[in-house]
Amino acid sequence: MSVRFAAMSTRTGHRRALAAAVILVVMLLQLAVDLVAGRESHRILARLAWMAVEIPILMVALSAGYDWAIRRRMNAWQSLVTGMAISVAIGCPIGLLHVVAASRFPALGLHGPGASSYARAALYGILLAQMYFGIWAVAFVYPAAVEGARVRALEAQQLRSEAELTRLRSHLEPHFLINTLNAIAGLVTEDPREARRLLACLGDLLRDAAQDKSDMAPLSKQMAWLRRYADILEARHRGSLSFRWQVQPESEKLLVPWLLLQPLVENAVKHGALCRGDGAGEVEVRASVRPDGTLECVVEDNGLGMAEGDVRAGAFGLQAVRRRLELQVPKSALRLESTCAGTRSIVEISAAQVAS
Repeated sequence: MSVRFAAMSTRTGHRRALAAAVILVVMLLQLAVDLVAGRESHRILARLAWMAVEIPILMVALSAGYDWAIRRRMNAWQSLVTGMAISVAIGCPIGLLHVVAASRFPALGLHGPGASSYARAALYGILLAQMYFGIWAVAFVYPAAVEGARVRALEAQQLRSEAELTRLRSHLEPHFLINTLNAIAGLVTEDPREARRLLACLGDLLRDAAQDKSDMAPLSKQMAWLRRYADILEARHRGSLSFRWQVQPESEKLLVPWLLLQPLVENAVKHGALCRGDGAGEVEVRASVRPDGTLECVVEDNGLGMAEGDVRAGAFGLQAVRRRLELQVPKSALRLESTCAGTRSIVEISAAQVAS
């Protein structure tokens, strides 16, 4: 909390400095106009001295009023009225003081008709203070409004991304559960003991999936989860499906989106290895780190392959993997390579986004 307050104080200080700089520029522009208009040098110096007294007092008062409005949780109109009231409270006595000084030093007299009138002098001071308040408000509040709009846009984008990730997860987990239960269902009558063992294994998988609430997890944990999932599939298709694993130790500590590879393994089994028809289906899962630090995960089957660019309509698994990569690790890619000897799904995640 203290870090947050410190950051807010820093941003407020930057806005105050910007507002003061804008007012200073306005002062210099006014002096430049006087110089171009050929005003007397003593009047220009007098104006400069007067602004050097008035503006710092007004800036300090407006900043204090802003802090007070924030503490009181005032709305926009209340804050505006507070700033205008502060400007009146300071501008009026400053204008009257100007008249008093002008009566003793005529060279400092106000410009325009009726300058010696106390009422007109007070009005002049109020209007001048209101002008400075307007400039200060624009310089102080506008950058904050722009920054606030930018932050809100980023937050809205983050919320949309999180909502979409939640939707993908909510589709993925029942999808996985239904397919796994279907895999076990065939064993209930054929081999009840094996079915009970696989149900216990499924329970372990579901417990891990339910307990893991983070978006990213070490590859080692996900590979352990996939191996248990593969045990279920191998038992269900005993004799016609086998798995091979090649995982570099260097890659196991890197982070990847949770359950990212499960749809790729499922596709490799269902639409690749089991489509051979000769009972020799095989799926290989590999993970390695390239010399540039990129993590490469490959799921390869020895099925019949697919026509170039042929992706099944409604293929949720591939769509989910691609979209999760876009949302969670933008500098990444999913590629498909297919020949008559099988299909290879390749996930590439840049080094900067997989460090644990």
